[in-house]
Amino acid sequence: MGRPLLWLAASLDVEEEGLFGGRYACHAPSLRNTAELLRLAPLLERGLRPTLFCTHGALTDTATQRMLAALRDRHGAEIAAHLHYWNTPPLAAGPAVLTRVPAATLGREAFREKMVSLLAAGMAFQGEALRSFRMGRWDLHRHHWPVLAELGLTCDASVRPLHGPVADASGLRLRPDHFAAPRRPYRVRTACGDILEVPLSVVPLAQALPALLERLPRPLRKAAKGTFSHWGALALLPVEHPLRLMRYMTRRFIAAGGRVLSLTWHSSEMLPGGAPHMPDEAHVARFLKKIECYLDWLSTISDLRYVTMQDIRREEHAFPAPLPPAAADWGVLPEETAFADAYRSQE
Repeated sequence: MGRPLLWLAASLDVEEEGLFGGRYACHAPSLRNTAELLRLAPLLERGLRPTLFCTHGALTDTATQRMLAALRDRHGAEIAAHLHYWNTPPLAAGPAVLTRVPAATLGREAFREKMVSLLAAGMAFQGEALRSFRMGRWDLHRHHWPVLAELGLTCDASVRPLHGPVADASGLRLRPDHFAAPRRPYRVRTACGDILEVPLSVVPLAQALPALLERLPRPLRKAAKGTFSHWGALALLPVEHPLRLMRYMTRRFIAAGGRVLSLTWHSSEMLPGGAPHMPDEAHVARFLKKIECYLDWLSTISDLRYVTMQDIRREEHAFPAPLPPAAADWGVLPEETAFADAYRSQE
């Protein structure tokens, strides 16, 4: 039997520094780190075609624009949208720095206004509409999906499977419910059109763990799902896992039938001191070398193809359109009853 065909969708969140210390700047955040995108050169020489999810600040910063254009024009990178709503216009009067930024507080109309602003910045830079999107902090909630479709987004990468909901003492949702989301690309159907979701590649430490959680009493189940991503799952986040675990989870993912790998990191993680876990040059160099080694290893076990999010979108009809549970945030229920019956017949 030949080696399996694998598609690797590598993406970077191109954004400001200072996001890993619990402080979120609302005005003029620093973008020194985007100069470090030059460090992608060894990966690009291997054929990598990254999707660059860019914040409003990145899309409007002159130096960053030059870097993005070079990666797009020379290496086929896709320019995509990334919402940090706390520093995307329109901005309300308030503190210059926030310590909590749950997107659940962002109602549909406020979300729409900020998305219009973000996509306008993308259009001004790109000369054409951006079609792929990722919400900051994996924080996409069910009321946001219809807005994405209305504004012409056709591909999303905001869902992190096995990432459970978390709320504060007042009941405010600090994290959406993506726990039971499909672990392979799927379509989200809205009244304004389909969006292809390319979720982060995730596997449970043990295949039976998610089902076992469903047997727990409700309070324990809720708590376990909220912390599961910290102890019960491996995700294709190279900053979090050593190379041996990245290889292990990849083999598990392939064995379960996965063929689209979604790998991601942040632009600030390539700047020495740009994130607490990247304090110096040595840490950054080791991190990038780990990604190089991972890509080299992937090419030995598979027929490896490098793809952007929109490359995958062009194959959308190969992917299912499952119905989410009513309380889940990884999709939306059909808005017309006639559609609902048709969707259920596909299950």
